[in-house]
Amino acid sequence: MHPPPLPAIGCALFFDFDGTLADIAATPDAVVVALTVLRTLPLLQVAHGGALAIVSGRPVAQIDEYLQPLRLPVAGVHGAERRGADGFLRRIALPELGPAQQLVQGFVALHPALQLEMKPGAMALHYRAAPELEDACVDVMTRAQSLVEGLGLMCGKRVVELKPRRANKGAAVAAFMEEAPFLTRKPWVFGDDVTDEAAFEAVLAMGGVAVKVGEGESLAPFRLRDPAALHAWMEQGLQEKFA
Repeated sequence: MHPPPLPAIGCALFFDFDGTLADIAATPDAVVVALTVLRTLPLLQVAHGGALAIVSGRPVAQIDEYLQPLRLPVAGVHGAERRGADGFLRRIALPELGPAQQLVQGFVALHPALQLEMKPGAMALHYRAAPELEDACVDVMTRAQSLVEGLGLMCGKRVVELKPRRANKGAAVAAFMEEAPFLTRKPWVFGDDVTDEAAFEAVLAMGGVAVKVGEGESLAPFRLRDPAALHAWMEQGLQEKFA
């Protein structure tokens, strides 16, 4: 079901990045952000009293780089780090990944088509260029998980990730909702992957709106075909608000 138009007031907006605001690319560093995103995000932020945030598996610094010159509230690494509207960056205690990193780096050295992405307290093994290695990637990351206490394993779109077990997008959205300017507003969350399901679950429990971008089973009752459809929906909402 296509999502309804945004109400004129009272909303808090949360967007995933890869696969939601931007198309998934062959490699994480090849992502391109459409100009319409850079144009509509600040307008939506102003229209909704500043209550707009990015909730991503990427680090906060990477989101800032892709969205420059914008500097939005961001939850990065699935909430392991989070910058509120006050500009203050908060981080949970991060594990030392040395033993796990060494194991996975050795595996990647044997399979050059794979890409290991290191993040603060987390790491992601991408197999977009070698989908036949999915089972092997899950296996090596499961073994890596056993080497470091406090890590959780997540499987997404051709990626296997280890992150602090305490960090998830649902908790990140809930933390934003306890702060100004998000406080008392109705949350809307947009995401494309299994990593976004925790955020969907959280906002639905708050009486909010969850929108799945793309295919696949989801808790979200609303659906948009792809990032381009989301961009069009965002622009249409702004046109109606300022018409």
